Amino acid sequence: MLRTLRLAAWLGASILSASVSAVEVDAASYGFPLTNPFEATIASTPPELRPELPRDEDIDQADYSLNLRPERDFVLPDNFWAVKKLRYRLAKQDHNAPLIFLIPGTGAPYTSSLNEYLKKLYYKAGYHVVQLSSPTSFDFISSASRFATPGITKEDAEDLYRVMQAVRAQHPNLPVSEYYLTGYSLGALDAAFVAHLDETRRSFNFKRVLLLNPPVNLYTSISNLDKLVQTQVKGIDNTTTFYELVLAKLTRYFQQKGYIDLNDALLYDFQQSRQHLSNEQMAMLIGTSFRFSAADIAFTSDLINRRGLITPPKFPITQGTSLSPFFKRALQCDFDCYITEQVIPMWRARTDGGSLLQLVDQVSLYALKDYLHTSKKIAVMHNADDVILGPGDIGFLRKTFGDRLTLYPYGGHCGNINYRVNSDAMLEFFRG
Repeated sequence: MLRTLRLAAWLGASILSASVSAVEVDAASYGFPLTNPFEATIASTPPELRPELPRDEDIDQADYSLNLRPERDFVLPDNFWAVKKLRYRLAKQDHNAPLIFLIPGTGAPYTSSLNEYLKKLYYKAGYHVVQLSSPTSFDFISSASRFATPGITKEDAEDLYRVMQAVRAQHPNLPVSEYYLTGYSLGALDAAFVAHLDETRRSFNFKRVLLLNPPVNLYTSISNLDKLVQTQVKGIDNTTTFYELVLAKLTRYFQQKGYIDLNDALLYDFQQSRQHLSNEQMAMLIGTSFRFSAADIAFTSDLINRRGLITPPKFPITQGTSLSPFFKRALQCDFDCYITEQVIPMWRARTDGGSLLQLVDQVSLYALKDYLHTSKKIAVMHNADDVILGPGDIGFLRKTFGDRLTLYPYGGHCGNINYRVNSDAMLEFFRG
């Protein structure tokens, strides 16, 4: 109880009563300016409400590569040369310090903007930081995934764990005092499974693990995102595409502004202008972004496993081969399509698996319910208005994590991670 009251006072927010003691931040005292979940997801936190962070040139960091050579029959084509080795980024302190691993969301590389933000936040706080790519990213699937079919969270966690061990082995003289782990969105779900795996492998003995906006039921989350692409948007017809409509709005916005300034404040400022996107247009934009991620995953998995669903198995692919026709075909396959056509058949072939419902339970937080309930080193920060959550998800989080769940009223999907209040709470959690 003292911990809960201390965290609430420190956040400057009042605690709402909850039978399982979740830390529920009061909307009136929270101060996050974007109460529209679509807007928060897209525009994120206004720059003036973010913490001050170091510049890239003030960070001792470098990119490294791992030659993991997953045992597969298929040899990657020459035009995959850039992803035959897995790259990652390490920011080093000049003294003995904790090391924190960062796992990003769906399809994101290690250089994703949120990974970069989290790196600067934790580096300033005195941590070594390792930025990893998502197991669903093009580069990870190509160079580090044993089965090249991400979506079975336990398998993805094992791939990540192998990568983490390889990273540590590559820097034997790095003075590390203890290990921490965090991830956002799908990366948060991956982090939960990695932490569970480490309980038996004991390679890192993670001291604390923080899950930021994780999907509770993975199938619910991807279904929510798939539905956003089907949103009916006014102004779109046989002659005007969604992209043309958005481009026209951006063009008018810059004309009225008198100059083009592409920076962190762009989307927030754009949404305050007369050209702002409607709820339907924002929903379509979010859904489209995830559709591109699904297409990337479906195309890469199909090609490496030679399933013939998108790319003919014997089609000659060289460095000069255009992949555009195949990627256009992949864009017709949403997450549900990918799971149905590629994940479930592989899962059944490898495990004698059963129904879709059984798979859903195995790849979601449900599978780790008892572990998450009893493991006091794992906490969750989530938003009540997150677009990836479904009925019963918040109830599951409350019951499973108790006062290790901090629930914010606004922020959409990961839109408030770089808000000062959230960032301070994240640092406070790892400080213990």
